[in-house]
Amino acid sequence: MHKSTLNQYEHVVAIGGGHGLGRVLSSLSFLGPRLTGVVATTDNGGSTGRLRQEQDCIAWGDLRNCLSQLANHPSIGTLLFEYRFDGESDLSGHNLGNLILLALDQLCVRPLEAVNLIRQLLKIETRVIPMSEEPTHLVAIEACGNKIFGETNVDNMDKHPMALSLEPMVTATCEACEAVSKADLVILGPGSFLTSIMPPLLLPKFASALSNSNAEVILIDNLTHEPSPSADFSLEQRIDWCHQVLGVKVIDKVLCHSERSYQDGKISYRPLVSKHHPGLHDRMALVDAISSMLAASPK
Repeated sequence: MHKSTLNQYEHVVAIGGGHGLGRVLSSLSFLGPRLTGVVATTDNGGSTGRLRQEQDCIAWGDLRNCLSQLANHPSIGTLLFEYRFDGESDLSGHNLGNLILLALDQLCVRPLEAVNLIRQLLKIETRVIPMSEEPTHLVAIEACGNKIFGETNVDNMDKHPMALSLEPMVTATCEACEAVSKADLVILGPGSFLTSIMPPLLLPKFASALSNSNAEVILIDNLTHEPSPSADFSLEQRIDWCHQVLGVKVIDKVLCHSERSYQDGKISYRPLVSKHHPGLHDRMALVDAISSMLAASPK
């Protein structure tokens, strides 16, 4: 691996949600406190969705997933954090990690404090920051003007939306804005484009911080077409969506999977699929690919 290239960067920020962001964070976890994950908090499905409906809280699921992938495995702490209740009780389907984060949030002043307590418990050096500490939902606007409310409904749309918004519009976490402002490298994705990558970019203060950042920005494309209304988006369309929301062109490089390595303008193609988990990026391959891209145009 070419960790030496990445070790030259003092502030690396990865933005997204779901399993994709967790995979990137775990791949780059050797950077320790120099790495920050800014996590989407608009999910309203599964255990997270039930908690949001009952407790009017932020979405904890993607935060929990990122923390779990960053933790040293195996340990009693990680096993408890990922435990999911079964059976037919009210707890059925709930993830214990989500419940722990919710309980800590109710004991703390800020949701970020709850996340930091779990980081301490699991001995995680990498910072993990929710995009906002206020509950909000993703909303898609159709061509006819209709609004599709909630992330799960957006994922189930037959056609891609004309635009996205957040309701209510909330304030970006100040630590997330500060991290992006200081960043010398920013990574977007992989993950669901509409529901993982886009939500943080819809926050005006965060978008402004990213737009004004001097960081080099890399977009990591998904391994396969995602089962969502953005499945028919070309790579160029996804890049255009990001730039339209931000109001400025920030993406410098794109990393895509291919069975052979080659370069096509700003797009780097590398073998990235994990041999053990075909649906996931290989951690070592990600580090090597990102390092090679950065080495080709050093700071």
